Amino acid sequence: MVQQRQVLVIKHGALGDVVQGFDAYASLRAGLADAHIAVLTSPAFAGFMRMMPWFDEVLIDPRSSFLDVPATWRVRSVFRRGWDAIIDLQCSGRTASYQKYFVRPAVRWFGTVKGASDPYPNFTAVNNHQRMLTAAKMAGGRIIAPEAVDLDWLAGSGTAPMARAAVLIPGCSLAKPRKRWPADRYAELALALQASGQTVVIVGTEADRPVADTLMAAAPRCHDLVGKTDLTGLARLLHSADLVVGNDTGPLFLAARLGARTIMVMGPDTDPAMSAPIGSCCRWVKADPIASITAGEVMEIAAKLAGY
Repeated sequence: MVQQRQVLVIKHGALGDVVQGFDAYASLRAGLADAHIAVLTSPAFAGFMRMMPWFDEVLIDPRSSFLDVPATWRVRSVFRRGWDAIIDLQCSGRTASYQKYFVRPAVRWFGTVKGASDPYPNFTAVNNHQRMLTAAKMAGGRIIAPEAVDLDWLAGSGTAPMARAAVLIPGCSLAKPRKRWPADRYAELALALQASGQTVVIVGTEADRPVADTLMAAAPRCHDLVGKTDLTGLARLLHSADLVVGNDTGPLFLAARLGARTIMVMGPDTDPAMSAPIGSCCRWVKADPIASITAGEVMEIAAKLAGY
C-alpha cells in the first residue's frame, strides 16, 4: 500500500495575501490530487480556510511569543508530524525560525529561507500572486488559470444586499496612514456616483468607524454597512457590485478576484509591481501624496472599465 503524501502549506495572512493565493492553492490541489494537503494559518483566517475546497486540514498557529513554551511546543509538534514537503507561502522571519529550529533535515522546504532544500528564485518586483503560483508549480502543482478557478464556495448563489451598488472601502491598516485616501475624497466620489444615479455602500470593520462617520457626514445618502458584514456576506456584496473602490486593503483584493469592476487607490507605500490586485476587471491609480488623487480621476478610470 502506497502511503499518502503529506504536504503542509504555510499562509498566516493577511486577507489580501490569502486572496492572492487562491490560484496557487487550486494549482497545488490539481497537481497533488492524491496528497493530504494541510494549511497552517493564523486564527483570524482559520474559518475562511476551512471554506476553501483545496485543503484537507486547517491547522492554527497563534503566532505566540517563542517565550511561550507550551504554545511553541505545540507549533513544533505540527512541524514534526512527518510531512513530505512544506511549502512556505508566508516567507517571514517567523517561518524562517520554524524551518531552522523545528523541521527535520529530510523534509523538503520550499521557501526563501537560507538552507531551504527548494529555494525560490529571485522574486524582486514580482507580484505576490505570481510568487505563490511559482511556489506551487515548484512543489508539483498544475497551474490553473484564474478564470478556471471555481469560487462559488465563496461568492455563493444567493441574492446579495444592495446588488449592483458602488461599494467604497475607505479604511485600511491604521499603522499605515499613507495608504489611506482621505475621507473627503471618498465623500466627493460618493456624491459624484450618487449624482449619476448610483447606490453607494460603505464597508469596513469597526476600526474604520471614524473614517466612515466622516464620509457619511459629507455624503449622508450612503448605505453604512461598516462592521455589519461577515466575510461571506461581504464576498456576496462585492461579487455583485457594479463598482468597488478602495485602499490597499484585503476586501479590495477580494473584490478584484471575484471579478468586480475594481479600482485600488494607492499611496507611496504600495508597490504595484509586487502588490497590485489580480482580477478580470481591475485597475489601480497611485500618487504621492495619495491625497492628490482626485475623485474625477477615479470616475474616469471607472468609466473606462465600464467600456464607455
